[in-house]
Formats: sequence, structure tokens, C-alpha cells
Amino acid sequence: MNLMFLIPKTMQAVVYRGANDLRLETVPVPRIGPDELLVRVAVCGVCPTDIKKIQYGTVPPPRIFGHETAGTIVRAGSRVRQFRTGERVALHHHVPCLECHACRHHAFAQCAQYKRTGITAGFEPAGGGYAEYVRVMPFVLPGVVRIPARNTFLEGAMLEPVNTVLKAVKRLALQRDDTVLVAGQGPIGLMFTRLLALQGMRVLATDLLDTRLKIAKEFGAAEVCCLKSETRNPPSEVAGRLHGPRKTEGNPKSEARKPKAGITRDASRITLPAPRSTLHASRSTLHAPPPPILAGLVKRLTRARGLDAAVIAVPSDAVVREAQALVRGAGQVLLFSHTRRGDQTSLDLATVCVDEKDLIGSYSADFRLQAEVARLVFSRKLDARRLITHQFPLAQTAAAIELASHPSAESLKVVVVQSA
Repeated sequence: MNLMFLIPKTMQAVVYRGANDLRLETVPVPRIGPDELLVRVAVCGVCPTDIKKIQYGTVPPPRIFGHETAGTIVRAGSRVRQFRTGERVALHHHVPCLECHACRHHAFAQCAQYKRTGITAGFEPAGGGYAEYVRVMPFVLPGVVRIPARNTFLEGAMLEPVNTVLKAVKRLALQRDDTVLVAGQGPIGLMFTRLLALQGMRVLATDLLDTRLKIAKEFGAAEVCCLKSETRNPPSEVAGRLHGPRKTEGNPKSEARKPKAGITRDASRITLPAPRSTLHASRSTLHAPPPPILAGLVKRLTRARGLDAAVIAVPSDAVVREAQALVRGAGQVLLFSHTRRGDQTSLDLATVCVDEKDLIGSYSADFRLQAEVARLVFSRKLDARRLITHQFPLAQTAAAIELASHPSAESLKVVVVQSA
């Protein structure tokens, strides 16, 4: 039986108006067509992909971002048969056509339809989760998943990021008991650790923070390695991209130039700190050896054979080169965090050609995995609740993005929540 909901004409939304410029505005509630859904947003996760678009201004404004979304269906179009008002659902904003040349090669993220965003809160479709209501278009309805009664909206919002990780795991040519390095134990790295462990892999998890490595052990990592214990300093690009520029002290001019993050109800401007520029490896670091403790661990775990695969879940060029040195001949290195276009680095190409070490990437999700992802998350075999450390109201979306882009030792997944 369909429920009736009182739907207002306007709503609050965080609107992207340019690089580092977000504004809390009053906008119209989206109108839906006969084949569409209107969903009241309950939770939307903060994704690094959206953070980069906001910080670097890589897409033209205005837009309303946020695509890791869960909420309640408050209106269903007259021709929608598979969903009803009142149902709690997790949304999926990209679905391929399954018919084009890219889809026939299972390269779904390269499909023209897939590259269209099928969920919007207004303006150019961009996910819309940083708003009170979103419109769900017909072509992405196959990716919508009902949330079981025992599960939360928080878990529903985690389906999309878990999907991206499971898709990447399936790109690896692995056999049970293979040894896989997961470099970086942020929310994404921890998902990799858990999913690989569930598939019977021996996971070696690395990070700069002991707090994250403790969770990695709980998620099934066979061994952990805290790289802060190494004699070398952590890669400069990791420090810059994960923790932001160092604070300037004793320099009033520098402090005056530092932008302040904030958001108010009167649609005032939000300024987010600009990200640090990418640093590239010099030729002198091309053949830099892996950290000794890490190299020793890999030698012991693999009986000197080398890693079967390495997942790079942190945007560090130095870590890519170290992983390329640590994988065995014909092993694989998978890039998951190098998403900023224009970045270049040095790499010994003979490791790819002569040693047959594959350097591959994986991007975005595969809606065909939604049922498997839902089983993993809703059964809590992958307990996504463990990853969510910070919840912010819609009015504090800027603070949520700031924390997610410059994580603390205590922070993992950051989400924006609203009253359901």
C-alpha cells in the first residue's frame, strides 16, 4: 500500500558555485516524470571524487553533489511498478546501457550512458545527495536497492563505495591464499582489506596510523605494517594530499591568506582550503628501494616469491613504485586513488614489459554487483557501520568535506545526515 507524503515546494541544498565555493541555498524540490522516483535523502556519504571536483573546480557550476545516497521514496511516477512510496532505498547514480561497444567489452565505466548521472537535486545532474530531496531517473532504477528493516540508512549509503571496491577486487587475477598488499587503510583501503580477506587472500595492510591498522586486523588482515616506524619520511605527496598544507606559524600574512571553511543559512559563501599541488617523482627516486621493514615482511610472507598483487588505495606515486618492486613477476599493481587528470610520474617500464607486472586501474561501480554488495553489507560480513566515524547535518556539509579531505587520526568515513 502506497503512503502519502507531504512534499514541500522548496528545499535546502548545498550548491556548488565554483572552485571551493559551496552555498546553502533554497531551491525547488525536483519534479519527477511518470517513470521516475522522488526520494527524501536520509544519508549521503562524502566521496573523494566529489571533493576533487569541488576543490579543483573541474566541472562548471552550478551543481549539487553527493552520490552515496540512501533515503525514503516519497513519490513514485505513475508508470513505476517495481517501487512504492515509503520504501527505504539505497541509490545508484550510474548504470550502463549494456549494449554499446564499451559494454560489450565489460568496460562499463566507459559507456556513454554510464557517464551520465541519473540522480539530481537540480541544475546539471551531479548526484544531488547534499539536498533534502533527489529525483531518480529511469535509466538508473535497476541500481536501486531496498534496505532491509534491520539495516540502517547509514549502511544503505555505503553500498555504492563498497561496490566500487568489489568491482576492483574482481579485476585482480587471484587465487585463494595469494598475498596482497593493500597500501592505505582509510575507508576504501579497509574495504579492500575486508573483501580480499573474505575471499581467502592473505592481506598485508599498510598505513601511517596505528589506529587504522588495528581496524585492518579486525577486518582480516594477516599482517600490518605501520610505515611511520620506517627510517624514511612518508612520501611528501601523501602528506600533502591526505593531511593538507602545514600550518604557518608566526606569519600573520600567511594566516590572513588562509581561507576559512564555513556554511550559514543565509547562503553565504563557503571557502574550502585549496589542495596542495601534486609532487612528482624525480629520476633519482625511480629505483628507490621499498622500505626495509615492508620488504622484509613481504619476503617472509611470500617465501621470497613476492606479492601476487598490490592495491594502491592512497594517491602516492612513491607507493606505486614500491609496490611495483614488491610484486612478483606477472603480478599486478592496481591503482584506485590516482583520479586527478594530468598527474605524471616516473616508472621503470621494463617491470611491465620484461617482468610482465601488470599496472591496472579500476574506477567507479558495476551495478550488476549490487545484489552481491547488498548481501555483504546487509549481512554485515562487511560491517560498514564500523567505517563511519563522523556524521554532519546538511548545514555543515563544508565541515564534512573539510574533514574528509584532511582526515584526522580518528576519522574514517564521513557522512551528511538528515532527519529521515
